[in-house]
Amino acid sequence: MARWKILLSEFDIVYVSQKAIKGSAIAEFLASRALEDYEPLNFDFPNEELMCVATTENYPWKLSFDGASNVVENRIGAVMISLNGDYYPFTCKLDFDCTNNMAEYEACIMGLRVAIEQGIKTMEVYGDSALVIYQLRGEWETRDPKLINYRKVVLGLLEEFDDVTFNYIPQDENQMADALATLASMIRANKEEEMRPIQMSIFEDILRYVRDHKYPEQATENDKRTLRRLACDYVLDGDILYKRRKDQVLLRCVDAVEAKLILEEVHEGVCGTHANGFTMARQIMRFGYYWSTMERDCIDYTKKFHKCQIYGDKSHVPPSPLHVMTSPWPFSMQGMDVIGPISPKPSNGHRFIFMVIDYFTKWVEAASYANVTKSAVSRFLKKKIICRYGMPERIISDNALNLNNKTIAEVCSQFKIKHHNSSPYHPKMNGAVEATNKNIKKIVGKMAKTYIDWHEKLPFALLAHRTSIRTSTGATTFSLVYGMEAVLPIEVEIPSL
Repeated sequence: MARWKILLSEFDIVYVSQKAIKGSAIAEFLASRALEDYEPLNFDFPNEELMCVATTENYPWKLSFDGASNVVENRIGAVMISLNGDYYPFTCKLDFDCTNNMAEYEACIMGLRVAIEQGIKTMEVYGDSALVIYQLRGEWETRDPKLINYRKVVLGLLEEFDDVTFNYIPQDENQMADALATLASMIRANKEEEMRPIQMSIFEDILRYVRDHKYPEQATENDKRTLRRLACDYVLDGDILYKRRKDQVLLRCVDAVEAKLILEEVHEGVCGTHANGFTMARQIMRFGYYWSTMERDCIDYTKKFHKCQIYGDKSHVPPSPLHVMTSPWPFSMQGMDVIGPISPKPSNGHRFIFMVIDYFTKWVEAASYANVTKSAVSRFLKKKIICRYGMPERIISDNALNLNNKTIAEVCSQFKIKHHNSSPYHPKMNGAVEATNKNIKKIVGKMAKTYIDWHEKLPFALLAHRTSIRTSTGATTFSLVYGMEAVLPIEVEIPSL
């Protein structure tokens, strides 16, 4: 409705909501406006017209290894992951005394030899030993005489491969190989039996039903009925699953890895607003992504984010009742306020933020200054407000001297702008500006890493505020002003699967 009001205001048309319309009136109107060349809308969505934003690639085999040595025993373990996601575990118990680093090399050599026997030419090797990984990558020098020969053996095995990369991962991410190394001391493997792969591939129930029309094992009749109901809202195109919204817009379903990247970018990226979980979920859906636990993950991510907790509101109840401000057209009535002084000063010496907000679209313009003088306020109004958005009918501010002086009065008189003070004339009209000040300060506080760079984050905080959905209008400030949505970094650099 706000977009319609903006478009109609250009032609001096006042929009009045219609209370009730009978169905017969609509049918008679459509019959009178019938066109001879009318063609019915085609709601089909052929697969060939879908635009795929993700590309499928043949990922290389992966190898994770781990080794452990103590006074009791020495054990090693390795896991190979195939292109299809199958896990092939290997474990062994060493019968000689060795150090932890020697055990790590033994585990790596065991995994590489198995890969050579299987004819694998491309491999990604992962280990939780920084010493072994960086020595094999050539970044660290090998000085221990016990490890020099191990490194030579590994380099000799690498000649059998076309491409091998070594990557370091934390120990908590290498749990499978660590568990296999522990199992080596607990079980005895029969060498004559062929070791079968552990099937670790994960299939979502909805994806399996939409693709193969199969139910999960041990599913009850109630589960099957629920699955059929949920699957009606999903569309499969190739290997990509889409969620159909109520307005027939398709949202691409993402996995847990991509969902984590999207959460980080939307919440704390370059244009992240550090918004609450519900607002984050709505923004992610506006970007075209979806997963089943999206809203719950957004809420949990916000609760665990450190800056969102230390900068959170102490009290969620406003000290005074809020009143909705109305304006006849965009940028006709604007509020002014100053944030500061901010201590300590940033690197450029600025201590104040001068801010102007439009009461119709909630659009915010702001700039930082070392001193908010009357000349600085005058230049800000002329260049960033009047020259860009036209002459407002009314400006509302508090009783601050930098906003109430002879220079400001001359500017208002020159452009025929009415200047009202919130205290004597309208005691509650400056509440919207104060609320916006609080939001901008929160966003800047969460985006700034140190106090000396908060002035550099101010433009990004303003863009984040403008591209966030406002609860009062159900739309972004940017769309109300320009009639279209802004293109954000998450929409340009889409992470690949």
